Amino acid sequence: MVSSSRRVNWLVAAALGAVVFLVYQPCWQGGLVWDDDAHVTPVVLRSWNGLYRIWFDVGATVQHYPLLHTAFWVEHRLWGDAVLGYHLLNIGLHCLTAILAWAVMRRLTVPGAPLAAAIFALHPVHVESVAWIAEQKNTLSAVLYLSAMLVYLRFDRSRKATLYLGAFGLFVLALLSKTVTATLPGALLVIFWWQRGRLSWRRDALPLLPFLLVGAGAGLITTWWELQYNRCVGPEFDMTWVQRLLLAGRAAWFHVGKLFWPAPLTFIYPRWKVDPGAVWQYAFPLAAAALLVLSWAVRRRTRAPLAAVLFFGGTLFPTLGFFNLYTFRYSLVANHYQYLASLGIIALVAAGGTLWSRRWPRWGVRAGYAACLVVLAILAAMSSRQSRMYADVETLYRTTIEENPGCWMAHINLGLALADRGELDAAIGHHLEAIRLDGRNSAAYNNLGRAYAAQGRVEEAISSYRKAISLDDKNGAAHDNLGIALAAQGMVEEAITHFREAIRLDRRNDVAHSNLGVALATQGKLEEAIGHYREAIRLDDQNSNVHNNLGIALAAQGKFEEAIGHYREAIRLRDDNDEAHRRLGALLVWLGRVEEAIAEYEEVLRIRPDEAMTLNDIAWIRSTHPDPRFRDGAEAARLARRAVELSPDHPDFWDTLAAAYAEAGWFPQAGEAARKAVELAERQGKQALAESMEARLRLYEAGMPFRVTPSR
Repeated sequence: MVSSSRRVNWLVAAALGAVVFLVYQPCWQGGLVWDDDAHVTPVVLRSWNGLYRIWFDVGATVQHYPLLHTAFWVEHRLWGDAVLGYHLLNIGLHCLTAILAWAVMRRLTVPGAPLAAAIFALHPVHVESVAWIAEQKNTLSAVLYLSAMLVYLRFDRSRKATLYLGAFGLFVLALLSKTVTATLPGALLVIFWWQRGRLSWRRDALPLLPFLLVGAGAGLITTWWELQYNRCVGPEFDMTWVQRLLLAGRAAWFHVGKLFWPAPLTFIYPRWKVDPGAVWQYAFPLAAAALLVLSWAVRRRTRAPLAAVLFFGGTLFPTLGFFNLYTFRYSLVANHYQYLASLGIIALVAAGGTLWSRRWPRWGVRAGYAACLVVLAILAAMSSRQSRMYADVETLYRTTIEENPGCWMAHINLGLALADRGELDAAIGHHLEAIRLDGRNSAAYNNLGRAYAAQGRVEEAISSYRKAISLDDKNGAAHDNLGIALAAQGMVEEAITHFREAIRLDRRNDVAHSNLGVALATQGKLEEAIGHYREAIRLDDQNSNVHNNLGIALAAQGKFEEAIGHYREAIRLRDDNDEAHRRLGALLVWLGRVEEAIAEYEEVLRIRPDEAMTLNDIAWIRSTHPDPRFRDGAEAARLARRAVELSPDHPDFWDTLAAAYAEAGWFPQAGEAARKAVELAERQGKQALAESMEARLRLYEAGMPFRVTPSR
């Protein structure tokens, strides 16, 4: 009988999993949306050293959840950037969370456990946690949280040390995925009170003391992280304790409301104004207090309502406003906040419905089954529809703006997505709308500046960056972008000031280190520039351009072999880095390694067939090199003619064409090309160049080709 029941449970679980995967089919191929690119392991962290940094380099990842980012690291090894793997895994973790919740409720003999698991699995309020790749932190931590709970419940009966250690280990792993799981010991105490009607210090509380201490430590680290890295400071976060109590009451009821009436569900909800002067806002915390009093009053008849409310409120507590979260900049609530907390309310409703249907055995059970199927079908349809929102970043933000027109954050992010696609006018429109909605938004001005810069409107870009900094002088991105724009205008000294400020605000800003290196190099401060290039590489050793720039600086100092090493690393990281190929080719020519140099130049032409300077450089080698193995007059003439066609006003190119004709033995044509070179050089005021070209012209008129050493 037990075996048969277990088989049925497995079949039901498998069927539920299949339904969930079908429900979420619209988002299987959903692209990367907000923050996903920071969670799908960035290039700089994809090595074994990157895995070490995930664990021990605080700040290397977007949040210091090392187990979560280790999971993403492994996933990238398995399927790279293909989104299907990430989505299917997240859906699978969600299914596993529902099954583990079922297992916990069965162990606790909660009526209607399968129904509660099905509601949790299909409820549309959880679509945000499942369809959004970055929220794998929710699904992974939930699996570990419920696994720890299940093992601890077994320990509570057997008191075996191995089970205790197993539960503690799973709890620590959950914390390393997301610190909301620090609420587990509180949840277990609620469960024990619900089961036994009282709590024992020795049996119930004392064993959980290590859990409480570790959880509190993780919570403090997360709070520090939000302040240090997410800069959760400013007017959006300055709330009195009265305001925080008002917010907590309203947020709790908001989440309960979305469980019972999940429409509309929005990616970003409007940010409420928490006003202690508005009497009606006190209704929310007062209603919450009344619910607690009522639940306490009926505890002798049933402790279930109070246990469910305490579980829900306690698990939701870290997001209710008593601690600053980055999301409070634009919204005070989010669907993914209640992923775990919802289990308390769902279990209460499922148990209540199941017990109610059992009061009328003849027809109540059948009616209950029918009602359950209808409810689950509605939830499944709503979840499937909701998951379509995550098809791509544009769909997500356009849908958000339709549902929340005043969402400046959605306008900013949509503008960024459109700018990445080259739709700069549309991007600027959304950034301006974000500014209209929130005129003190530094990020909106910074992103507006980036769009202007991409259009070549440098003065407007500089003005936007300056406005961004005036609103928030700690906006490191705006300082860095302003530095780039100023350097492009020749205001290098001021640009350097802003690059230094960006680095002061964030010493891990590898881009600012690189930009500062470029600016210093233009001033001839090579040693300092090299120092910043090296720091940029230490922070991100996968940036091809930084290796190339370091190679240029080292070559200028005469450190040729080290320069070659960085050029080759730049090429290894990005084989289409034509500048690195060209710079390496030029250095190899200087060192007399002509065969290697030609190979690099040919790589440039493979990438950019009409790169005039490279065409000219190869033609010069083929025309003038003293070693006959490298000379080929006809080939040199072909290449030089193409360079001249591409840049007919370049005197050096005509000079090379003349040398090529002479090498081929076509001296009349060589003379004509040389005279053209002299004419252009004189017209452009390059008198010394014109004189050297005249000397070569006399050689060609005498029927002699020109020869130089490789270090031209």
